[in-house]
Amino acid sequence: MFKGGIEINLSFNLAVALANKCHLKVGLLDADVYGPSVPTMMKISKKPDVTEDAKMIPIENYGVRCMSMGFLWRMMPLLCGEVMSALEKMLRGVDWGNLDILVVDMPPGTGDAQITMSQNLQLSGAIIVSTPQDVALIDARRGVKMFSKVQVPILGFVENMSCFKCPHCGEPSFIFGEGGTRKTAASMGYNFIGEIPLEVEIRKSGDEGVPITISSPDSVVSKAYGDAAQNLVKRLEELAKEQILQPEINL
Repeated sequence: MFKGGIEINLSFNLAVALANKCHLKVGLLDADVYGPSVPTMMKISKKPDVTEDAKMIPIENYGVRCMSMGFLWRMMPLLCGEVMSALEKMLRGVDWGNLDILVVDMPPGTGDAQITMSQNLQLSGAIIVSTPQDVALIDARRGVKMFSKVQVPILGFVENMSCFKCPHCGEPSFIFGEGGTRKTAASMGYNFIGEIPLEVEIRKSGDEGVPITISSPDSVVSKAYGDAAQNLVKRLEELAKEQILQPEINL
C-alpha cells in the first residue's frame, strides 16, 4: 500500500475489514521503517514468539496477524539505523502461516526502501492512497511510476480524508479538495477502490488501539472501509482471472 499523503489509519482498518467483513485470513505487515504504528493502533505490547528455525510468529489481534518494524526494534535495537537489513528481516524472517491476503503498509515515498520491498516481495498489486489535493496527487503519480518500473500491478486508488462532515449541522466540507483522487484514477485508467472521510473517531480509535471497524461497526466510516475491502477483493479476483486467461507466449 503506497501512501501519497500522511496516513496511519487506513491500512489497519482495511486489514480488519478484510478479516471481519470479508471473512479472510489476513496478515498486516507494518513496514514503515520511519514510524511504525501498528503496535499502538492494534493494541499490541508484547514481543512476538520465535519458532525453532528462528522465524518470528505474528501477533494476532482483531482477527489479523500482525508484524511490525516496531516489534523488530524492540527485539534488535541495533538495527534501528540499518534500514535495509531490518527490511530483509521483516521480509524473510516471519512465519505467517496460511493467509488469504497480506496487507503491507509501506512508508511514504519512492526511495530505496520502497523499491527494495517491491522487488523482494511477490506483490499481487499496489493500492495508491492519497488525499484529494493536487500536491498529494503528485506523489501518488510518482508511486504509480515506481510500481510500474518494478512490474507491480496497480489495484486502484483510495481517497483518504475525502471530506469532513460537521458534527453539528451535518454539512460536508471538502478540506483537501473534492474528488481529486477519483479523477486522477480515472485519467490514468485505474480503478477507484473507495473513499474514507475525515472523522475524529478514526483518530480516537487509532490512539486507543481499537479499530473503528470494531468499535463502531455500523458507522458510516466502517461502511466505507468495508466497501473498500470488498472492492479490493473483487479487483484481486479480476486480476487473477486476467492472469489465468492470458495466453502463453513461447519464444
